[in-house]
Amino acid sequence: MLSSTWHSRTTRGVLAIGAAAALVLTGCSDKSTGTGTNTSGTSGATDLKITPVAQVDINGKEVPKVDPAKAADPAGDGKATCAPTTLAFAGALTGPNAALGINIDMGAKLALDQHNKANPGCQITLKSFDTEGDPQKATQVIPQIVNDKSIVALLGPTFSGETKATGKILSDAGLASLTSSATNATLTANGWTSFFRGLANDDVQGPSVAKYLTGTAGYKKVCVVQDNSDYGTGLAKSITEGLGAAADPSCAASIKTGDKDFAATVTKISGAKADAVFFAGYYAEGAPLAQQLKSGGFKGVFVGPDGTNDPQFLSQAGSAAKGATLTCPCGPAPEKFEKDYVAFNKQPSGVYSVEAYDLATILTKAIGAGKVSRPDILEYVRSYDGPGLARQYKWSANGELSNALIWIYTVK
Repeated sequence: MLSSTWHSRTTRGVLAIGAAAALVLTGCSDKSTGTGTNTSGTSGATDLKITPVAQVDINGKEVPKVDPAKAADPAGDGKATCAPTTLAFAGALTGPNAALGINIDMGAKLALDQHNKANPGCQITLKSFDTEGDPQKATQVIPQIVNDKSIVALLGPTFSGETKATGKILSDAGLASLTSSATNATLTANGWTSFFRGLANDDVQGPSVAKYLTGTAGYKKVCVVQDNSDYGTGLAKSITEGLGAAADPSCAASIKTGDKDFAATVTKISGAKADAVFFAGYYAEGAPLAQQLKSGGFKGVFVGPDGTNDPQFLSQAGSAAKGATLTCPCGPAPEKFEKDYVAFNKQPSGVYSVEAYDLATILTKAIGAGKVSRPDILEYVRSYDGPGLARQYKWSANGELSNALIWIYTVK
């Protein structure tokens, strides 16, 4: 996902496949909040959870989830040997959408902790760098990582805007850059040779979600609202194209990241009497938009993408989050992973935590196989083909996954 500046009708869509899915998952699949507060007069969302409904393909049709028992284990066989080795994380650890970066940082650290405990002869550390999700700040941070010769690979950047601003620097340095969250589809069209995306891009998410909304959910009219980030604009374009005639141009709207007053947008949407609103952006704006839509009398469904799919959306939107549909290229957390994550991080996992764990695991496997230089790790990742908790990881020449799918979630 992710850029820099970072249902009365719900039941019809969710129940249509909810029973068939019969998913009993936790973590990202069961993300809750006990701190729901807001300023719009709606009550706090103390018992709301983000719950998976189904995994869908690009046609919006349900497909089976992967078996987590087959996933690569960062512990390996416990026999790895290496000199002390360093990886880096770069992303938002502070700022309005910091929870998204923190989820990734914590997921990666869990994988490294499990590896290090099982392999005393091969210790791997993670240096975390805060970009605030800001492209300008990232252009100052990424050179620090590149110039630190002890760092052999990067987990990140997190957001599409900062990735766009620094991808060439990383590619020129030959430093493998594995992102669990940057989904703007154009990133892999820049000729970079060290960039690997660990989930579906927005040109997969757009048509997949659009087909789900118009097919399974049966929505006839959808208002698309976008923020002005690289993530929001790219995703809105893809969603609008996928919705076709269901995308009502009369209620399409644009907002700016950082805005909190959406009165004009709410008036436009309420007048359209749409079945749903799809918001292409982050929870920092998505939460107050959902609140204001509800207080403004909107009766349709709020639909948000991965940038909104986080417990912070529930906390900040309060009861206005109830019934929302949330989507994500990210997979829900299996039960054991969630248990381990909470024990290690003292909080539930969030969006991208599973992907971060999987990508960090791939790097531990590279290092455990004796690939400890930047060129060797880069080549290892290029030729990698193996299962993770979220999906099968195998990349094409431009760094896109060979097979990528989307998850549909609901708030209840």
